[in-house]
Amino acid sequence: MCGIVGFTGRRDEALLRAMNARQRHRGPDDAGHHCDERDGVSLAMQRLSILDIAGGHQPMFSADRELVVVFNGEIMNAPELRRELEAQGARFQTDHCDTEVLLHLYARDGAGMLAALNGMFAFVIHDRHRRRLFGARDHFGMKPLYYSFEGGRFAFASELKSLRLLPGFDTALSADALSHYLSFQCVPSPLTIWRGARKLPAAHSFTLDLEQRTLSVQRYWRPPLGSATAAALAPGELSALIRSGLEQAVRRWMLSDVPVACSLSGGIDSSAIAALMAAHSAAPVPTYSLGFEDAPELDERALAQAVASRWGTQHHEIVLRSEQLLGDLAAMLEALDEPYAGGLPAWYVFRRMARDVKVCMTGTGGDELFGNYGKWRTYESRWRGLRVAVGRARRQAGWLRDFGRYPRGSRYALYFGAADKRALLLEPPSAAGAVSEQLIESLWKEAAPATVRDGVRLVDLQIQLPDEFLHMTDRFSMAHSLEARPPFLDRVFAEQMMAIPAHQRIGRAHLKQALIDAVRDLLPPQLLSAPKKGFILPVASWLRGRLRPQVEHLLGEPYLRGQGIFHERISEQLVRPHLAGRADHSWQLWTLLMFQMWHARSQA
Repeated sequence: MCGIVGFTGRRDEALLRAMNARQRHRGPDDAGHHCDERDGVSLAMQRLSILDIAGGHQPMFSADRELVVVFNGEIMNAPELRRELEAQGARFQTDHCDTEVLLHLYARDGAGMLAALNGMFAFVIHDRHRRRLFGARDHFGMKPLYYSFEGGRFAFASELKSLRLLPGFDTALSADALSHYLSFQCVPSPLTIWRGARKLPAAHSFTLDLEQRTLSVQRYWRPPLGSATAAALAPGELSALIRSGLEQAVRRWMLSDVPVACSLSGGIDSSAIAALMAAHSAAPVPTYSLGFEDAPELDERALAQAVASRWGTQHHEIVLRSEQLLGDLAAMLEALDEPYAGGLPAWYVFRRMARDVKVCMTGTGGDELFGNYGKWRTYESRWRGLRVAVGRARRQAGWLRDFGRYPRGSRYALYFGAADKRALLLEPPSAAGAVSEQLIESLWKEAAPATVRDGVRLVDLQIQLPDEFLHMTDRFSMAHSLEARPPFLDRVFAEQMMAIPAHQRIGRAHLKQALIDAVRDLLPPQLLSAPKKGFILPVASWLRGRLRPQVEHLLGEPYLRGQGIFHERISEQLVRPHLAGRADHSWQLWTLLMFQMWHARSQA
């Protein structure tokens, strides 16, 4: 795992080294840089050594030195690809480095190389022969890639903080990005919070022509759609398909020259991963669980311990009080680079794991493949949908008009809708791209799913999964120099699962019944019947307690007036009623406060 940076134009080694050093936490084991005078290309990387520790130094060159690559991630099917390439005559310089596999694949297939890859990756190749840069990001957006193309200079980095070092970088706030953040609690690709940078979306590649100075961005893969008319699998066949596919995925994603641990929450997803890891490991698997001593109703340590005991893992527990999360908010905001109002507890699991290992497995992606948190129910159930519609229409003036324009987007689970934001923002969402309901509607129509369950999944795979969950996972793990791997997002397994008819893959009563049936024998009985939990931050009490001074300052009328982003009415309509206990505006204030805290830090 690495941090990668680079730019075109005038050689500036001091800038290159500074940008690279800004991401040192992503790879403290090794560093390298290269400047090509002829093409004006500068590349650098920070390396976390996991595969071919001795031979994996980057930037890495092809034997003829016509290709050079910087690469962040792991190619999980690299051993199979290497054997295939060697059988076709390729000669490798390293022992078993997956970075060199990328070079040989590109030499053989060019941009078509992406069809062969299974893993988590963001890479950039300088093709000296064709005088171009070619780069790509993995299918689900596990690894990040930011870029800037201003004034004829192209630059890229694994994190925004490196791009901000560019002279003249535009740090004006993107009004469109802010609008979407208020709806999703994250900034969706290709936007970033700064006007000067973009995110390469998941499953996209780019080509930069170094002579013409033109940039093109292409989508190279789409999630497969299930068929509403496909023949249903027999229950035994379905369970066998899921079990076999997941087992193979876990084995592929254990590829490493260093020990691999597992984050164990006590839920079905991470417990299945831990069990399959233990079944295929000669030594006990290190597992790590988080518990909160002041929230026993949400504490899943007992379930995690049952899984650990069942499989003899080397188990560790991290115990916190929920308010301890607030003490590290500043460090979390620094790691995240962009405003984010999602889950925070993973920070502590990754921090503890990094004391012992460099690689861990997580259960991320299981919900997206098997249930989508039941968000599709408002689309399938007439009465549930009607209740949601009535509630939003009462709360948001103008909601019915938005529903008429964007019927699917308006029913999606948004934090602030377009009608809310028209009342919040001094610069309201424009008609061209910043209306979140319109974004969802366009994604849905573009994919043309056969069922609403597939439609919700496709939206989640393009927004919530890459830009909220995987964004947080990457930043929080790499802040501690730890690589987090989600084997549920193995490309082969995920494609198999998404091709299963939605009504079989997703249960109505128990969303993950198909997955549970497939791994039932691996897990302790008490876990199979336990309700899904997930740690819900006690933000209502935080906002009235320890965070009250920040709320009163950052969401108070004088600050809002001077900042010039939000209407002053927020203080009267949301802040004062909540602090006085007359109303519960927890999620609204938390979303706003997390932005305000991020924004204040960004201006310091």
